Amino acid sequence: MIKTVILPIEADKISEGTEDKNIELAADILKEGGIVAIPTETVYGLAANALNPDAVKKIFEAKGRPQDNPLIVHISSFDMADKLLAQTMPQKAKKLAEKFWPGPLTMIFSKSDVVPYETSGGLDTVAVRFPSHPIAHAIIEKSNLPIAAPSANLSGKPSPTTAQHCIDDLTGKVDAIVCGGNCGVGIESTVISFAQEPPVLLRPGAVTAEMITEVIGKINIHEAVYSQLTSNEKATSPGMKYKHYAPDANLILIESDCEKFAVYVNEHAADDTYAMCFDEDIPFLKTKYISYGSANDADEQGERLFEVLREFNDIGAKTIYAHCPNKTGVDLAVYNRIVRAT
Repeated sequence: MIKTVILPIEADKISEGTEDKNIELAADILKEGGIVAIPTETVYGLAANALNPDAVKKIFEAKGRPQDNPLIVHISSFDMADKLLAQTMPQKAKKLAEKFWPGPLTMIFSKSDVVPYETSGGLDTVAVRFPSHPIAHAIIEKSNLPIAAPSANLSGKPSPTTAQHCIDDLTGKVDAIVCGGNCGVGIESTVISFAQEPPVLLRPGAVTAEMITEVIGKINIHEAVYSQLTSNEKATSPGMKYKHYAPDANLILIESDCEKFAVYVNEHAADDTYAMCFDEDIPFLKTKYISYGSANDADEQGERLFEVLREFNDIGAKTIYAHCPNKTGVDLAVYNRIVRAT
């Protein structure tokens, strides 16, 4: 078992340019080949030097993650991104970077030889993101390394949006956990691939398909956004192939209006059965529930989703009936995560 160090860091002080010894310690651990859970604006990530195959292997071991599941490489500058790519960034990708970086957008390109196959999941492509969270940015800057950082949770479980989630999952498995407050977005980044034309959306997120098309025009949306890949298909992005985000309970997705949803759930009520509902459902429900936000507020749903799934674990839920969100905008990202959890 690894001795895990807890490193509290205040994000607002980092944004003011104040030096922090814990930033330096986290950066030193990464430079020495260790792994550190760090906050980003989306979810907490489990960071390692993306160019060090042995360090990257520690991520897979700590999470119990399948090694054909590619990792996202996080950067702190456009120059750092250029070194990871086999060719110059396509013009459409540059437009998206100018609009959405730093931020919750990951773009996939043909990789250069400096990126090991351990990081890319055996693919000839690399997924790159420029996070906006001040702590993540400061740690990358201080280490002067691109860092691979999938979600800092046990593989398949709900992603972590607080430091406590990381502590619960990874104590004794990682070198350090940075405590930097709650994540604002709450769901992982959008992933779009430029390995083909038109570009393909592989995972929806806070940067929506509609926002992307406004900048670069036509894109395709991979069918795996709405369903699972088959067992023999290769995952080209994190979150495509394997069951993710799942609570311990059996999660059942129901697509209906408020009243019909409530009728169905009420008819199937039991001691260990719960509704994962919208605020608007509550007046109609006669069973236990946890709301993950308003039906009309996808940002709130995204911020609350993983926390709510972990709450169901804490109370011992065996069956969860989830009210299906819409399938456009940020709602599509929430829908995608619930489908992955069912």
